[in-house]
Amino acid sequence: MEYSPVCHSLYALWSSPVKKKLILLSIMFLVWVYMLYSCVGYCSTMPSLVVDSYRGKETGSAVGKRTESSGGSSRTDLVSRLLSKPQPWEDIESDYEEPSIRTAASRDLLNNELDTDWDEMRGSDQQLQQQQQRAPEPSAMSSFSNGSGSKKLPQAIIIGVKKGGTRALLEFLRVHPDIRAVGAEPHFFDRNYENGLEWYRELMPKTLEGQITMEKTPSYFVTREAPARISAMSRDTKLIVVVRDPVTRAISDYTQTLSKKPDIPSFESLTFKNRTTGLIDTSWSAIQIGIYAKHLDNWLQYFPMDQILFVSGERLISDPAGELGRVQDFLGLKRIITDKHFYFNQTKGFPCLKKAEGSSKPHCLGKTKGRTHPNIDPEVVQRLRDFYRPFNMKFYQMTGHNFGWD
Repeated sequence: MEYSPVCHSLYALWSSPVKKKLILLSIMFLVWVYMLYSCVGYCSTMPSLVVDSYRGKETGSAVGKRTESSGGSSRTDLVSRLLSKPQPWEDIESDYEEPSIRTAASRDLLNNELDTDWDEMRGSDQQLQQQQQRAPEPSAMSSFSNGSGSKKLPQAIIIGVKKGGTRALLEFLRVHPDIRAVGAEPHFFDRNYENGLEWYRELMPKTLEGQITMEKTPSYFVTREAPARISAMSRDTKLIVVVRDPVTRAISDYTQTLSKKPDIPSFESLTFKNRTTGLIDTSWSAIQIGIYAKHLDNWLQYFPMDQILFVSGERLISDPAGELGRVQDFLGLKRIITDKHFYFNQTKGFPCLKKAEGSSKPHCLGKTKGRTHPNIDPEVVQRLRDFYRPFNMKFYQMTGHNFGWD
């Protein structure tokens, strides 16, 4: 049997013990290099290895500047940050009153104090700072190896309304694999606009091709400057508004404030400028937010109606899968969130998720949701319904949908 010169050379190379060991060592070395290459990409995105953090509001500069330690040696500070354990993410919906609709005569500002839950506002801001600290700048190697995607400005925003069901909608939507949303309210287009779009972009989660980036800040709907600012970012942004019976919404708004400030005046006294004449105090933000037609007029100057979806807060409770189906259609996504994702919690009185995002356990909204409303004089409720009726009818005409609040 004849052998070719090539086969003969390979046989001679393999038959040598020394050369055989060299070949095996070379193969092992290549495997080790490949494993190291893969690990570098994974480890570079671990939250515990975040070294850089943003100064945020303390400096007022654009995102990207690195903070410097103000005490102790830089080496000690570096080690402490490398070893620090990241804080778990908690979704917090800040309780506050929208500054854009306050007037000097507003009785929503009791004793010249903002009706604001400052603790939760600070908690929301701390969340944003923690999120920035947990998000390292990916290297080219890590982006290639883990396919983590990139941060994009949101293509869809839940812009309102407060106490309408925006937190529930966002939590439900986050179950969808093609939706990525920031948990805390960024308040970019009302309170943080001066920080710039790059600051805003850095708050967003990373997305892959085909995924949608979302955020929700209910105060946008009643902020006069918000439509123009969002339009300047992208005229193609899709907007979602969760609306609710304005009378029930106002009572819920008051209930939230009452839970923080038990000594505030009664709902009835805040509702009327003059109880005898029955004149409604529209300077009170709890009342003014519910004049949906007025606020919608402002948005229609910058966005066509087909770019705005109105979600019924009542149907979000009675038929969450149906409303989520409309939202998924509006966003151009496959209907993945269905009835099988929900169960009704009798104690809280609203639907909960059987499995939340990133968890195998059932999930309901926190204790701040589903508060029991105080008893309101039926005559006051009826006067409010009479007040809102013409505004509701105009809103129905503008949206082409009768929400049945009358």
